[in-house]
Amino acid sequence: MNRITSRFVLLIATAAVLPLVIYGAISVRSLRSGTSQSVRDGNQRMAERVANQIGQYLRDNIRVLQSVSAEISGTSLEGWQQERILKDYVLSFPEFREVTLFDAAGQPLATSAIGAPRVRLPVDAAVKERSTYIAPVRVDDDLLPTTTIVVRVPGSHPQAQWLVGEIALEQLWRMVDSIHLNARGFAFIVSEDGRLIAHGNPDKKRQVASEELARNSPQLRFVEDFRAARTGRASVKDEYADEGIAMLATAASVPETGWTVVIEEPTSEAYAVTRRLERQLLIAIALALLVTIFVGYAWSRGFIRRIFALKRVTRSIADGQLDTRVELSGRDEIRELGEAFNSMADRLVELQEDVRKQERQAMFGKIAAGLVHDLSHPIQNIGNSCKLMLRMSDDPEYRETFRTTVDREMVIVKRVLEDLRNIARPIPLERFPLDLNKSVAEAADALRTHADTAGLTFRMELAPQPLFVEGDLFGLSRVHRNLIINAIQATAPGGLVVIATEASERVARVRIYDTGCGIPADRLHAIFEDFVTTKRRGLGLGLAISRKIVEQLGGTISVTSEVGRGTTFTMEFPVTSARPVVVAAG
Repeated sequence: MNRITSRFVLLIATAAVLPLVIYGAISVRSLRSGTSQSVRDGNQRMAERVANQIGQYLRDNIRVLQSVSAEISGTSLEGWQQERILKDYVLSFPEFREVTLFDAAGQPLATSAIGAPRVRLPVDAAVKERSTYIAPVRVDDDLLPTTTIVVRVPGSHPQAQWLVGEIALEQLWRMVDSIHLNARGFAFIVSEDGRLIAHGNPDKKRQVASEELARNSPQLRFVEDFRAARTGRASVKDEYADEGIAMLATAASVPETGWTVVIEEPTSEAYAVTRRLERQLLIAIALALLVTIFVGYAWSRGFIRRIFALKRVTRSIADGQLDTRVELSGRDEIRELGEAFNSMADRLVELQEDVRKQERQAMFGKIAAGLVHDLSHPIQNIGNSCKLMLRMSDDPEYRETFRTTVDREMVIVKRVLEDLRNIARPIPLERFPLDLNKSVAEAADALRTHADTAGLTFRMELAPQPLFVEGDLFGLSRVHRNLIINAIQATAPGGLVVIATEASERVARVRIYDTGCGIPADRLHAIFEDFVTTKRRGLGLGLAISRKIVEQLGGTISVTSEVGRGTTFTMEFPVTSARPVVVAAG
């Protein structure tokens, strides 16, 4: 036998040509976008981490000043005592060059400086309304970035006092200098007024002192666009050209300030790994395609032809042509598969016929059992009455009883026969305006005796206003009777049956609720089908006919149930503006 294992593998490879092309295109695109996004996300996380570190650095210095202000806010301290405290803090925290206490008028009260203080209290009213203020960064005589922090002094002074500290941001430079991406990737910080505060590139540090970050520079335009976006993440175009070199940039805002941290690196370095992997992937995909096409074409022609023959027969059988069979040549597994398929088709014909016989038998058995149950009692009552009639035919009172009994039982027999007939064809209904409240009340009143006999609490909760719908009086009465009788039969003595109506927008709603045994969840979806019942006996046509009547009248019927808790049937009908003839005449 010619083994098909190797040929099957080659067929799979041939069939994979198109998926391989699609996979290659998707892989290249995914690699390009995924790696690009990964690089951007990595740079963004680094920028945010640096921004948070700078913000934490500034917050620590603010807390130092707040600690100093809390210590000197006591009213019992003399001026020389306050100056001693300020000088001690300056010695303890080298970042602070000078700390000076000012009154509300801007006059120094105490300072850590030897001689007159260098710092001044800002006179801007907007600044004084804040409890903390960080001044714009400037470059001092030592060409180092410097800023001042203003903190309101707490306490019960007649007028507010302010503590102003001058801070040298040398640690800020060291932090920025430590950031490197590949060989030419650096970070820089731009102040709120567009001034360069720090730059990690040694060749551009002179711009910090000389303010050479030109207004038309791509870096500054990027920062301005980022700030204009009013977001914590860069949502602007993050690639620009700097001195002829394409750069990739990400930015993050520094908390507590208007500063912006920017991480930039040449795109050639940022995407170097991506482009190398992309070239390797394209070469691998091209080679795989060439090999697959060549080998697949050489080995798969005959194999594919027999697969198609088997496929055609499969579709014919799926369309119902069960007498169709497949004829395959060869002596391999495909031939064995065809023979097994033909055997399966033969067996399928036999099983289908067996299923049809069993379905017919089950259906006839169910109908027969239901008819016996539903007709045996009325027929037996008629028979017993006939026997008594032979002996009591001269008794006028019994003849009247006999007539009543026969009429009552014949109504039941006719109803069973009508149920069987209505399953086969639509129920004839006449639609005219009627009051749904009145229809429900009449059906409930007629069955109240049954509920009392069963020992149930029977309650009606009707809407206060009439609910006019387009309906058939006999059909709706039949639906209401079916549902109420089911509720009474499903509820144990001492239980509750409620019939309620209500209006909601353009819909009239009827709810029949009981506290009976409930319906299992696995049978709930099928209770409206023909010959389906949750009772031990009967045809199971009541709910099926009820649904047909409701749907013919343009309504809907639904059920919810919980085993042991009860069942609720809900019917909804569209409200009509038409009125019954009697109501309209009145």
